[in-house]
Amino acid sequence: MLAVGVGLAACAAGRRVLFTTADDLVQALTRAFHENWLEEKLKSYALPSLLILDEIGYLPLDKLQSNLLFQVIARRYERGSMIVTSNKGFGDWGAIFAGDPVIASAMLDRLLHHSHVINIRGESYRLKEKREAGLFSHALPLEKGDDQPE
Repeated sequence: MLAVGVGLAACAAGRRVLFTTADDLVQALTRAFHENWLEEKLKSYALPSLLILDEIGYLPLDKLQSNLLFQVIARRYERGSMIVTSNKGFGDWGAIFAGDPVIASAMLDRLLHHSHVINIRGESYRLKEKREAGLFSHALPLEKGDDQPE
């Protein structure tokens, strides 16, 4: 919701904003790669004043997808603003990107330079609403801890 709110404020201020999920972005880039129009597609992600990339890490990426996402991040580095959302900690990013800690490190290097990191813990507002509506009586576990069975 924070990313959407910032995106809406940027639109209201007259900025071009593109909101996409990481999966949609890499699927579009992969298709462009195979159809030989990758350069044009990469340029389209460089144009907006703000690129909001939602759900990095929701699905693991293969080597090609990881490299394509890196190209977007590298092209926007110090040229355009980005908001990136993820439910994964930075330490988990190597596993997300084809098990390649080098590409994860290169992405994080560019993303974290000049950045503001907001770490939100706790239930999502969606789960909170369901709990308050009585659909379940306790908070759902967000991370495996000592009090959770294996």
